[in-house]
Amino acid sequence: MKTPGPSTDFQNQEELKKHVFKTLDFYYPACVDHEKGGYINGFLDDGTITDTTTKHLVATSRYIYNFSVGAILGGGDAYLEAARHGIRFLNEHHRDHQHNGYFFEVNGTEVENPAKMAYGHAFVLLASSIAYKAGIEEAKDVMENVYDVLETHFWDEDHGLYRDEWNADWTSLSPYRGQNPNMHLCEAMLSSYEATGNEVYLRRAYTLAKMVTIDLAERSGGLVWENYTPEWEPDYMYNKGDTKDEFRPYGFIPGHQFEWAKLLMWLDRHRSEPWMLEKAEDLYERAWELAWDNEYGGLFFAVSPELDVIDHDKNYWVMSEAIAASALLAAKTESQTYWEKYQQLFSYSADNLMDHESVGISSLTVRMRNTAKRKVRLPRRTIIPWRLVIRRSLRWMTQVNEYVKKQQCPLENKGAVFSNRYPQAYV
Repeated sequence: MKTPGPSTDFQNQEELKKHVFKTLDFYYPACVDHEKGGYINGFLDDGTITDTTTKHLVATSRYIYNFSVGAILGGGDAYLEAARHGIRFLNEHHRDHQHNGYFFEVNGTEVENPAKMAYGHAFVLLASSIAYKAGIEEAKDVMENVYDVLETHFWDEDHGLYRDEWNADWTSLSPYRGQNPNMHLCEAMLSSYEATGNEVYLRRAYTLAKMVTIDLAERSGGLVWENYTPEWEPDYMYNKGDTKDEFRPYGFIPGHQFEWAKLLMWLDRHRSEPWMLEKAEDLYERAWELAWDNEYGGLFFAVSPELDVIDHDKNYWVMSEAIAASALLAAKTESQTYWEKYQQLFSYSADNLMDHESVGISSLTVRMRNTAKRKVRLPRRTIIPWRLVIRRSLRWMTQVNEYVKKQQCPLENKGAVFSNRYPQAYV
């Protein structure tokens, strides 16, 4: 187990910014593929490159997001150019120039997986919006195009949610429906609203948040289930037992309950209604009660329909979303309890998920499984950049700061998530 240095202050903005740049610089500039375009997706934890050809739509988008945030935080023109490099690859190789939309995976510059996934399109919108906010003008064309694709092909007007998956030429629609892409589309809509001021994005974020956290959650006992039928009824048989599916895991996923709590508090900053705080606190507290490991610390990954823990792994992104939700709820409510949990979560992550020697955050490379008597590290030998904590950590880092500024309250009176507060940024 690695431990943070004695000077680590998880409520200090400058310390958090150092952490962000240390993580970015583990990948940059080695991740920029000057030969084929886009970014390199596979690294070992010592920086060794393992895969130079896989170009995943989510990876490309998250790299763009991360480098754009790096530029916004004052990292300089190099990060801005790195983000622009990704925008070019999105337009030239991920985009389907015959049928429109964005291919899910490219091998080099050749299409590997032609599926059109709402999840992937959500990240294209998220990436292009933050790139535009960072000053990349050409990113606005990507924003507008992907929004049109989402409205034309994925939006289900009858249910007020986005459908999940089409084939390449939009002739075959999967019957699967999921909350996960809708959650990330809510995030992308909020980011797009902040980048442009266009109320269309805010209205759609509001619709998604209410449909998922109120309407869908009511169908599964108040928590958000992952997988649904074409009529948006909870499907308790889909992927049964497979909690490791990257995009369609089985179970109630505590990390997603925390993520929705975070999104509701982000939405609340722009269109505040009483139900948002009420539901955010309910999701947060229920997820904490179900998932927090009272013996070893950390948050379990998945819970069954009967609310029994079925996956005891401790995953970095779950911790990141809980940190984000804690910070935003603390800023909204001024409750010291949330700040205490913020510190508790960050301390656990620093002790168990961060590589303080090489990367700054190596929660990307390990999962934690706690057995009855000991902790076992399960190494994920390849670091996958598009699963970086940075996107999620950055998002919470900035949002509390922005919230506090809008409230015109001194940070110290808010419990200060750091001395000023946070950038923007995913899990």
